[in-house]
Amino acid sequence: MLRIGTRGSALALAQARTVAAAIGDAELVVIRTSGDEGGPSASAPADKSRFVREIERALLAGEVELAVHSAKDLPGELPADLALVGVPAREDPADVWIGPGGSIAEVPEGARVGTASVRRRSQLLALRPDLEVVEVRGNVDTRLGKLAAGEVDGLVLAAAGLRRLGRDGEIGFRFGLRALTPAPGQGALGLEARTDDERGGEAAASAAAAITDREALVELTAERAVVAGIDASCDTPVGVCARHGDGRLVIRGYVGLPDGSEHFYDEVDGDADQPVALAEALIERMRDGGALELLERATSWDGDGAR
Repeated sequence: MLRIGTRGSALALAQARTVAAAIGDAELVVIRTSGDEGGPSASAPADKSRFVREIERALLAGEVELAVHSAKDLPGELPADLALVGVPAREDPADVWIGPGGSIAEVPEGARVGTASVRRRSQLLALRPDLEVVEVRGNVDTRLGKLAAGEVDGLVLAAAGLRRLGRDGEIGFRFGLRALTPAPGQGALGLEARTDDERGGEAAASAAAAITDREALVELTAERAVVAGIDASCDTPVGVCARHGDGRLVIRGYVGLPDGSEHFYDEVDGDADQPVALAEALIERMRDGGALELLERATSWDGDGAR
């Protein structure tokens, strides 16, 4: 039986159960960390990379044969003995609004909007400079609880997480992919395994390949290529989203300052069989349009507007 490593959060378990059901003969092994237990570190920005590393350690130690990650949490470079071996069908990658208003124009003036994402902060303020964006961390239930308690007037969350948890009835409206360009890998799952076959690496890779969705794999390949090409991280205000349509692939890219005062958006459209070449074309347009200099300024932003 294939052992699948996952975090213990409700969303991580929902994602892993979907993978286990698709594979068949598999069991879940929960890899717990201090953040999952709700300790002080649960709100730290570096949690995502730590959670990935914890599961990777279990893979390398032979405790599990396959790991399930939210693809947006995966770093650009994986450990030498591990590989991305599968990408199941993708959920909607869009961001959504929870709160009053049926569109961004209808959100009340000066509304307090909760998010922990610098990308979302930048894009929201680029759209509506009057909004007050406040930091809200924690799992989906925690964030929804803060909205219910009146700590914020609205939330911006990923559609995928809400749908996988059966909470999509909370959604007020969906942002267009240009208005709020999603994080690279948002809505996708990344399946990781060892590259050796001594402890089930080949069997895990075969099982992951059997449930891989080609369109999701192509989209994630394109997005990760853009991220690698511009040397972005999950802590920078960068959005990259690739989507199929009519046999072609569109890759959208956003870079902005954290306060949204300056931002860049562009997109490329081309052959869906050439995701890396299309990614390189977008990177070139970003370079020509000054997005990389903007990203450098955003990376050194000190919180007071100084660069």
